[in-house]
Amino acid sequence: MERSAERSSGAAPIASVISASICGPPKPSRSRYEWSVLTLRPLQPDDWEAVHTWASRSEFCRYQPWGPNTPAASRTFADDAAAAWTQSPQARFPYIANHDGQPIGTGELWIRNRDHRQGEIAYGLHPDLWGHGLGTAIGHELLAIGFAQLGLHRIFATCDPRNAGSAGVLRKLGMTHEGTLRETMLIRDGWRDSKVFSILEQEWTDQQT
Repeated sequence: MERSAERSSGAAPIASVISASICGPPKPSRSRYEWSVLTLRPLQPDDWEAVHTWASRSEFCRYQPWGPNTPAASRTFADDAAAAWTQSPQARFPYIANHDGQPIGTGELWIRNRDHRQGEIAYGLHPDLWGHGLGTAIGHELLAIGFAQLGLHRIFATCDPRNAGSAGVLRKLGMTHEGTLRETMLIRDGWRDSKVFSILEQEWTDQQT
């Protein structure tokens, strides 16, 4: 899951959109993926067991400074994610991703700068489901929420340069590789660089037509 790596209309000013979101979370998002349906809903404390089925896997957190998770760590993650929905103003929007009614991963959107309408997405998918386009579906729904519901202007994401799968997802989402930040975090095998990808609201709008 990257943390820093995932249907637009005219975006309202960020201040009004964010103020409205305080009264209730963005609407649950739904994406058609081939014959099945992927949905995002706010992550709740009792989702920890589902999260643990992938966060406890070493391949899932290979490029991250955390994990593999213990049960306690997965509980803490779910508790903190659920608490984010009670914050005002809200900056973190963590979701559980369901595919055909089953939890398969997570997606998060962060508001990094309200004045300049900058956001960031991150996503994580159960390793058993890699390679089937579901990570791209999660990312697509996060972008739709960020642009159409929260009125962001630019959304970015990062990934380890060695994580070709994640980079491929970000490119499929229409995001542009802006460059590579050097040694941004210390992980188990040393300092990690981070590729940065982004997409602008007009680019997203153009993709939807």
